[in-house]
Amino acid sequence: MAVEEITRPAVVARPAEDALYLQWTPVIAGALGAAALSFILITFGVTIGLGVSSTSPTWRDASAALALLSGLYLILQAVASFGLGGYIAGRTRRPYAAARTEDVESRDGFHGLATWALAVLLGATLAALVGAAGFARPTASEPRANASSAEPLLSYELDRLFRSPRRAANVDIGAERAEAGRILMTSSSHSGVNADDRGYLVQQVAATTGLSPADADKRVNTAIEDSRTAIARSRRSAVILAFSLAAATLLGAVTAWMAACAGGRHRDGAPLPEWMEHANRFEQRRQTIPS
Repeated sequence: MAVEEITRPAVVARPAEDALYLQWTPVIAGALGAAALSFILITFGVTIGLGVSSTSPTWRDASAALALLSGLYLILQAVASFGLGGYIAGRTRRPYAAARTEDVESRDGFHGLATWALAVLLGATLAALVGAAGFARPTASEPRANASSAEPLLSYELDRLFRSPRRAANVDIGAERAEAGRILMTSSSHSGVNADDRGYLVQQVAATTGLSPADADKRVNTAIEDSRTAIARSRRSAVILAFSLAAATLLGAVTAWMAACAGGRHRDGAPLPEWMEHANRFEQRRQTIPS
């Protein structure tokens, strides 16, 4: 049985185009398309509640299933976004006169990979700029001198720790909150909060809130336990987010390559790849089988 050779239709191109292995206009167009679709899908996911992190103190009570679902959505949106970007790059790339189909597909694939790399760099740069802007802007109620890295994570625990109905409204305890936050951050270590820091924290709470030493000691114990739980949940969400982001990035590269090759085939009017042909035949046979 003779094997039918699959060839692409002949294309005509100028010699100058053959010398350019990468055409940056399709790459930039694909990267912008991928970044735009990724922004839309991520915004939609955050809107419906598929966010791994949040500024609200109650987000830490979310289950692990929700965090895993958020990571899965991050992977799916990356596949869809990079697939669109790779297809745009392969579909809009100008063809060149080449006899070997493998060379055409490798060039289309490299265009998809370049689109993926550029889109990743654009997203990372935008995320870094947004993070730097948020870190550099102090809040109106808390000067940067009294800011603490524990404040966004343990703000609710610190509010409960220094809650007092007898304190005057104009008393500023920003420095005490920042110091207490740094002490509570050590609760997640192997040794936990040491005795000296714990005693000092009890004294600060008693002096600031007017509680008795016994009540201040109970409040500090509760704050340490709550802080340890909050840090553990935050660390779990960070691990899920990092793993999902890495998996989404790697799968996005593969998707961009394959989508660019598919876009190149559509551009040249070539038949589908062999694995796609087998999938179509299987689907047609399945539909003809009576249920």
